Amino acid sequence: MVAQCAGAGYLLSSAWNVLYHAQRRHTLATAGPYARIRHPQYVAFVLILLGFLIQWPTLLTLLMFPVLLVMYGRLAVTEEAEMRARFGAEFDIYARHTPRFFPRFGKSASAA
Repeated sequence: MVAQCAGAGYLLSSAWNVLYHAQRRHTLATAGPYARIRHPQYVAFVLILLGFLIQWPTLLTLLMFPVLLVMYGRLAVTEEAEMRARFGAEFDIYARHTPRFFPRFGKSASAA
């Protein structure tokens, strides 16, 4: 469980670093974790929440986990619409080759 949370923390930190620099350059974030999935920060949050759910299974965590999954899913779709409006065809190409939440193993997004 500790390893899962540590891995999720690393994923979150890496994703935020890439996103921060992309935003400063006014470019689409496609490096690091974003080369494998379009929303690594949300995947990291869900892994952390899953860790909490397993570590401290309370009624509140059991009720909130599916609610947060739905909220992050909807937020991802909303953000993608914003990125499509901002970056147009560049985002469409990226989205075609990069899965939203679950990475494809065996080949990178750039090779797809």
